Amino acid sequence: MKPKLLILFAGLLALSTLGVAQDAQLSAKSEERIVKEVRHELLMLPYFGVFDYIAYKVTGPTVTLLGQVVRPTLKSDAENVVKRIEGVEKVDNQIEILPPSPMDDRLRLQLFQAIYQYPALQKYELGVQKPIRIIVKNGRVNLEGVVDSDGDKNLAGMRANGVPGIFSVTNNLQVSKS
Repeated sequence: MKPKLLILFAGLLALSTLGVAQDAQLSAKSEERIVKEVRHELLMLPYFGVFDYIAYKVTGPTVTLLGQVVRPTLKSDAENVVKRIEGVEKVDNQIEILPPSPMDDRLRLQLFQAIYQYPALQKYELGVQKPIRIIVKNGRVNLEGVVDSDGDKNLAGMRANGVPGIFSVTNNLQVSKS
């Protein structure tokens, strides 16, 4: 009688372990789906522009939003669209709203022209979502996004540094692996 009970217990233990492994696999697929949907929803925001940068991190059912935006409504819009995604239980919105500044607005326009109007970088101007994000806060510039080569990354940084009135430029551009 005891050996049968032991075999039954071992079988149940094996089944429960298999269930945990399947749950982990489903959880990973679910998290991957959430990542794709968050990216899509954020890119579809109507006022998400070249002077805004939004990043996100998905940890299980929690999505953390990061970055900087010019318009306060963009911060709340981002949170609202992410909240509606199936499987998202919590949104930690850490997006910073950049302070209004006529000087920063002027620098944004000058930076846009310096980078996107330069012949070697004009290819990045095509499309609705620009891959080089220009973030200006109190005269300090961060370049965020993705470019095709180290040369393009360095060129964008040099073009930004050449704009008068800028205190510093941090080039966080990533080079695409493709």
